[in-house]
Amino acid sequence: MTSIPSSQSTEGVPTYSTGRDPDGRYADYYPAWLDNLADDVTIEGSLLDGAALGPDAVRTIVGAIRTLYERQQFNFAGDYRDNGWIEDYTAQVDGEPIGCAVLVTRSATGQTQHVAANYRPRSSLLLLSRLVGEKLAGTPYAKHFLAPES
Repeated sequence: MTSIPSSQSTEGVPTYSTGRDPDGRYADYYPAWLDNLADDVTIEGSLLDGAALGPDAVRTIVGAIRTLYERQQFNFAGDYRDNGWIEDYTAQVDGEPIGCAVLVTRSATGQTQHVAANYRPRSSLLLLSRLVGEKLAGTPYAKHFLAPES
């Protein structure tokens, strides 16, 4: 069993429960990295089992996810080191809050090479994975997501 030091708070407000863009800086944000994908781009993360390969996979998966968001609010989007891009946002899926941190790695030529997206909390992650699996049923990408409930 892991012990938590008494000085560490376990009762904070999770970041997926609140929006943090009071200035509206990201009101019209669009992930431009999605328009410049390398031929061998990969996408993986807590929502998927394994990794999907290729521009069609990335566009299809990201597109499916975005259609399931009832709202999406970016907290931050910007460069990370020389070839990286980070996004931090909250959303709502089927009435449940969800947060996501995305790390995009670009090649030396500036093309998106790798996308890693990590969602929280687990209950919303599982819900979203199932909904994406349903939306992508019949495609080669459905295998990366939870199967529909029987």
